[in-house]
Amino acid sequence: MNYKIEVCTNSVQSAIEAEKGGASRIELCDNLFEGGTTPSAATIELSCRLVKIPVYVIIRPRGGDFLYSDLEYEIMKRDIALAKKYGASGVVSGILLPDGSVDKRRTTELVQIAKDLNMGVTFHRAFDMTNNPHKALETIIETGCERILTSGGENKAIEGKALIKELVIAANNRISIMAGSGINPSNVLDLVKYTGIKEIHMSGKRRIAGGMKYKNPRINMGGLPGIPEYEIDITHAETISKVADIISVI
Repeated sequence: MNYKIEVCTNSVQSAIEAEKGGASRIELCDNLFEGGTTPSAATIELSCRLVKIPVYVIIRPRGGDFLYSDLEYEIMKRDIALAKKYGASGVVSGILLPDGSVDKRRTTELVQIAKDLNMGVTFHRAFDMTNNPHKALETIIETGCERILTSGGENKAIEGKALIKELVIAANNRISIMAGSGINPSNVLDLVKYTGIKEIHMSGKRRIAGGMKYKNPRINMGGLPGIPEYEIDITHAETISKVADIISVI
């Protein structure tokens, strides 16, 4: 069986490590502590230049919810064009309405912009914040997205595997259901076998020490306690490789 591994990366170096580990595709983000926002132009350009596998750029102008203003929506449309300019193969996005349903009109418009540029589109985990996942599935199929990233409505995909399985069956090959959140070598086999998914999404990151010798203990530059100030999260090629080895024999 041909399974695909998409790796969520937070930097050019993480993208390189993901490819080394056997990733099939990159989801390129910034600010993973906020769930991922659109990375810089230079990050997109260098990632696309330095890896050979497809790079999908997240189109998300800020953290928080997925209800966007008209101005934010204009930013998203322009960021799709910029992602293409700098070499991206696709984009990752998701827009909701106040009632928790998929914003079909805007999503369809973004998909069309991407398709006109010969780019693929993934609907991201905004899906997990919808008020009715089965209805959202049908709406997203109608917008023309090629896949949905979901944790099955739970914090971790392994916890939401029952819904993921339902979605795979309901999708009936009309759209790919990609499971993501908390996937690692210890749970990927169970998840794949139970749900029937063909694509998985993971970060495979590890935290390494930064190079600073002096550390000011009185200040949190990120503004929130618990966010590391002197450590760096980076994709671990070995973790990706372990997952690739596990699913290669299914």
